[in-house]
Amino acid sequence: MADANDQRSVRILCSKLLLHKNEANLQWLIGSPFLPPLTVVSTLKCIHIDSSTPDYLKESEGLRTLLPKGFDVIGALIVANCDIEKNAGEAIDTARRLKKLLCGGGELDNQEALGAVADLNTGNVKFFASAAINSSLESVSSVVYEDYPEKILWERGCLLRCELLIKLPVYYPVNNPSDAEKIFQRATEAVVAKFKDTKAVYMVEALGRTSAEKPKPIVLRGSELDFSRNLSQIKLLEECSEDSDAKLISCAHFCLNTKAGSPVYSAESADRIQVSVLLNSSEISPKATAPVAEYFPALEETRLMFVEFNLEVLSYTTKNLPLVFAVSNLIVPGLVDQFNSMKNAILPNLLARHPQLRPYHFSPPGILHPISAIYELDYGETEIKQVEVRQSLHLRLGLPFDRPLLRIANALDLLITDHQSSGSVQKGSTLLRDVHIGISSSGVSGGTMSLVQGSYEYHHYLQDGFNDSGWGCAYRSLQTIISWFRLQHYTSIDVPSHREIQQTLVEIGDKDNSFIGSREWIGAIELSFVLDKLLGVSCKVINVRSGAELPEKCRELALHFESQGTPIMIGGGVLAYTLLGVDYNEASGDCAFLILDPHYTGNDDLKKIINGGWCGWKKAVDSKGKHFFLHDKFYNLLLPQRPNMV
Repeated sequence: MADANDQRSVRILCSKLLLHKNEANLQWLIGSPFLPPLTVVSTLKCIHIDSSTPDYLKESEGLRTLLPKGFDVIGALIVANCDIEKNAGEAIDTARRLKKLLCGGGELDNQEALGAVADLNTGNVKFFASAAINSSLESVSSVVYEDYPEKILWERGCLLRCELLIKLPVYYPVNNPSDAEKIFQRATEAVVAKFKDTKAVYMVEALGRTSAEKPKPIVLRGSELDFSRNLSQIKLLEECSEDSDAKLISCAHFCLNTKAGSPVYSAESADRIQVSVLLNSSEISPKATAPVAEYFPALEETRLMFVEFNLEVLSYTTKNLPLVFAVSNLIVPGLVDQFNSMKNAILPNLLARHPQLRPYHFSPPGILHPISAIYELDYGETEIKQVEVRQSLHLRLGLPFDRPLLRIANALDLLITDHQSSGSVQKGSTLLRDVHIGISSSGVSGGTMSLVQGSYEYHHYLQDGFNDSGWGCAYRSLQTIISWFRLQHYTSIDVPSHREIQQTLVEIGDKDNSFIGSREWIGAIELSFVLDKLLGVSCKVINVRSGAELPEKCRELALHFESQGTPIMIGGGVLAYTLLGVDYNEASGDCAFLILDPHYTGNDDLKKIINGGWCGWKKAVDSKGKHFFLHDKFYNLLLPQRPNMV
């Protein structure tokens, strides 16, 4: 599929090759047939392992659900500190054994496999390749860490999506319920066969595009599909063809040739193609016939049950892949795998209450491609069973365990249109979001930037038609902080109004009833009380006696942004600000503070806010000798701590 004549080297696209340092483990190296050989897109930890031997069956089941079609296992990485070449050989053998299971147990093509060994102490990685089964190992010394991996993956690629609801009727004998499982198995096998039936119809159309720019849908019939070739045997089309033959139309037919402005390369902004499954039950008959109904009487008392399957499959493909092979080799296998995975989960409780299973797709930070997970909706997200599922996914993906990245609220929304997904306004809100992105440099030479992690909304004076000018800056900073916790899915509560903040402080006994509706200021301590009451969030408070001491806290503030990543409230005298980051040169002590100023009173015009300095880098003393932080005022800094949860 990809050009095998590319210079022989390992290309690393993932931002983190070693998921867990100084820990002996096994990781799967993930690539794609649409990329050059030995290109590592991501790496996943083997989490089902006993005495250094993987449980291949459990691993294959997990990866079959997790990885979208269009990505596969191309090798393995072993973290160890002995016999590098031997471990590399074991890594390749292990990867090939897993891939054989993922391919259904059939014979593997003689495809190149990659084995990597990382030193347990230093983390240095050496790569070896094996051209075919039973061939010798060859060391690969050329390793390229790509600077623009998102562009490599998404400039040439797009997403295929197929959603299908199946309500499967199953009749089983009342007096012999043990037969129900066999009957259910036969019924599910019949469904799988329908996907490849010549009467099946697949309608392909652009997803997330306005009607004016949408090309007409294309219908592929089951008789046109080709299940005899794998992706490595398929010839890509050089360019988008308008030919009426479906075999000569590529996925690029439904992709935008150009995108407005500076293109963003990510799973969220990728071109998306929708595939709908239909079944043509009637055929053209040479002569007119009346409908026929057949009656099959049951030989004993039976009962009818319906088993529901909500399928939603996501696949990755190069835009030059012919549509017929995109359906044959990606969509249909994806539907079959997801259907079988749900079937296996339902089978143990077939005659009891069936679990409500639903697939979701995510694009967690640091991972270039989407991942999929099937969640059981019978359980709330905070119940232990669902927490354990997410914890195992965090472990496999190398994600931190102190933030919710794979909750339902984090799932990709693939139905939004291109113009909805752009801009600085959060969906469902009129407030600007992440206004610091793209601002000019701080002016600190040789500094290290440590910034807020994740999204927030900009709350400032006079928003929502509420006049709080002169007294509400700390309230607005608190609203920005709570919006951060909302957008990171730690909470689903609405951002509280000034009155609701005051009411909370009265409820906990910090203020008298007369405080509600007043214009009294609040500070860092009151903010910590509200965060604890409404969100269960604890806070750390730093006190300084003078604004002149704040630069001395830069190292501590940088550590906060790197470990916690939450916005910080700075209160001093009669003013409050929101701190979004620091730029700190540890050698020289030079530093700058990224300030989001809640005292802005204008409309939400991003250009006006940036040009006016309402969000920007501030030095403790600027080039004109002006002090941003006053020397005769004390300051309290409120550092909200991330809840330890997934």
